[in-house]
Amino acid sequence: MRRAGDFKNNDLQPIRFDRGGVGPYYTRPMAASPQDPVDCRRLAEVDARLEREYALRDLPRLQSVLASARGCLRASFAFAKTETGRPGVTVSIESTPILQCQRCLEPFALPVTARGEIEFAADEESAGSASEREPFVLSEGAASLRDLAEEELLLALPVAPACGEPETCGRAPSLGGVAGSASAKEETARPFSVLRDLLKKP
Repeated sequence: MRRAGDFKNNDLQPIRFDRGGVGPYYTRPMAASPQDPVDCRRLAEVDARLEREYALRDLPRLQSVLASARGCLRASFAFAKTETGRPGVTVSIESTPILQCQRCLEPFALPVTARGEIEFAADEESAGSASEREPFVLSEGAASLRDLAEEELLLALPVAPACGEPETCGRAPSLGGVAGSASAKEETARPFSVLRDLLKKP
């Protein structure tokens, strides 16, 4: 112990680390997560451009059509006022989800790119007015970017996904039964042909 040390605290001295003093230690605050939902009217007024990336496992409506939750969804949002004066957004997405082939029943990756134009409305009545864009009713002037991107991906996915070559990938079910049934149909197409031949005999 040092001479004339602090016996009460066992001569333990304040640890300074990189503070250069004994004052409070301040750190940079953690970055806030992107806001969602967003104020669509305000973003449209300033022609905002936003980019987001979502893990596919975090998109609940997508889980029932995925063979695997691996991957991500990249989306860009271009806000602007439409010709009707309402706020609108152009949503562009890019993703490669893992789907199940409906022919060979094996998972496969399907690259997807899509683009959709949305016009926001305050209520259901105004959303029904004629517009070339897809209507979307705002909730207190806001909308979830994640929901918009997920909806765009769901619309872009095929109803019956199939890998590029299900007949030659080696996993597709055999079509022999189909061919056999076609032959059987040809054989039974003339059930009275034998009787006709018997009547021709003397």
